[in-house]
Amino acid sequence: MPHDRLAIHEFIHAWWFNYDEGHLDRLAPLLADDCRVSSRTERGDHPHEVFIASDCYGREAAFGWIKDHRQHSPYPLRHNGTNIFVAAERGDEVDVESYLFVTRIDERRPSTLSSGLVHWTLRRTAGSYQVVKKETVLDSIESAPFETVPEVKGRMARW
Repeated sequence: MPHDRLAIHEFIHAWWFNYDEGHLDRLAPLLADDCRVSSRTERGDHPHEVFIASDCYGREAAFGWIKDHRQHSPYPLRHNGTNIFVAAERGDEVDVESYLFVTRIDERRPSTLSSGLVHWTLRRTAGSYQVVKKETVLDSIESAPFETVPEVKGRMARW
């Protein structure tokens, strides 16, 4: 049975909306019992890496970190999942890739807080999906010509 791509998009959009608005009780049931939730920057050396970094296994640990992280983050905060696409399907699981663009309000104007990539693995359940894996990798390196960035050098050769 093919995966419901609209439901997958709705799942991710609802995840970020409920996270931003602090409706955390709506997120816990969206985590699989055996989930892994992690976050970091691509190099792991950001000045706020201790606040950013996580690697949690299981619903209880993952939800505990999510709740603590949100409580210590600003409001309003807007996580925007964009360029969402299905990368692979395996039975009841689906891998999804997306960009993440995060804004906050500074001096009464929206400003960029962060951007990055989110790698999701979702598992189909009765009528919905649950997070099996959510890996967030925030951007922290300076933008430069693609061919000169050590983290991505060699990607073009694989194309």
